[in-house]
Amino acid sequence: MIVQDDRNLLETMKVINESSLQFAVVVDNNGCLLGTVTDGDIRRGLLKGYGLDVSIKMIMNSNPVSELAGQHPNVYKHSMSVKRLRQLPIVNKQNKVVDVLFADRMEHGTKHNKVVLMLGGLGTRLRPLTNEIPKPMLKVGNKPILETIVDGFKQFGFSQFIFSVNYKKEIIKDYFLNGEAHNINIDYIEEEKRMGTAGALSLLTDRPKEPFFVMNGDLLTQINFQHLMQFHIEQDAIATMCVREYQYQIPYGVVETDGTNLININEKPVHCSFVNAGVYVLDAAVFDYIPHGEFYDMPTLFKELVANGEKVAVFPIHEYWLDIGQITEFEQADREYQGIFRKEELVK
Repeated sequence: MIVQDDRNLLETMKVINESSLQFAVVVDNNGCLLGTVTDGDIRRGLLKGYGLDVSIKMIMNSNPVSELAGQHPNVYKHSMSVKRLRQLPIVNKQNKVVDVLFADRMEHGTKHNKVVLMLGGLGTRLRPLTNEIPKPMLKVGNKPILETIVDGFKQFGFSQFIFSVNYKKEIIKDYFLNGEAHNINIDYIEEEKRMGTAGALSLLTDRPKEPFFVMNGDLLTQINFQHLMQFHIEQDAIATMCVREYQYQIPYGVVETDGTNLININEKPVHCSFVNAGVYVLDAAVFDYIPHGEFYDMPTLFKELVANGEKVAVFPIHEYWLDIGQITEFEQADREYQGIFRKEELVK
């Protein structure tokens, strides 16, 4: 977790991603604490447009809370609770880092946040593969896509699922049943007609009281869902949308003009934009905006939330992410599964 203050953002990202702790402390040459870097700090830096070669000192929290070593554990717990800290560097009298405490390692019990997975799509772009089987049950790496998604949430302690089903729903239900065999709990809602990603939420009879996830059932990703939930809560947002950077190149020389005068020609420029990644965290208050029993998609919900002055956040994804919408993407996922997901299963 130790990062020297002369490292850049990319080097620090590698340290954080290789650690299951998703956290780093920045120190000087003497090992003295200068700052801390969380997964959220990195994402906020990316949103501000910082390049990967920027000094980590531009990204880090330069005023971190720390505690002196040698105190009773309850002192540290109290400090983290009062200051709402997830990590706490422990330093000696010379301000050298000797340990880091993590709140989730001090907490016990299962997380109760619900995970709503949207599984009702027809998968028309994947035919003929989806003629007899729903898209979430297609096997990637000899395992249904949906099972990999469930395992992704389970590894961060989320075990309360709601499956929104429609097309070939019996196959999903017969495989997962109530979730007991997979050490999770599953409730089902059934879409009798196309409802959209947000509209299907209106079918919930027991609405979540805590922030909850919504995710499309055709995604493979390595998102740290615990950090996503933590980010949402820290932002005090009513809704958070995961976004991913998308690059596209204009295949022509772009001409800049001033009236009839040519100013510059930018040959085949590459543009970057953030796109919707199909993963969301929502507060219960969003149900006030969702019409009952009508088609209503998630982008429309987010637009309405913004129009009404609600706090809406974005969470940039830099981890592995793939939308399996077409045959080529399905084949890509199957090729990449061994290297991306299988190594984690072996570690477990």
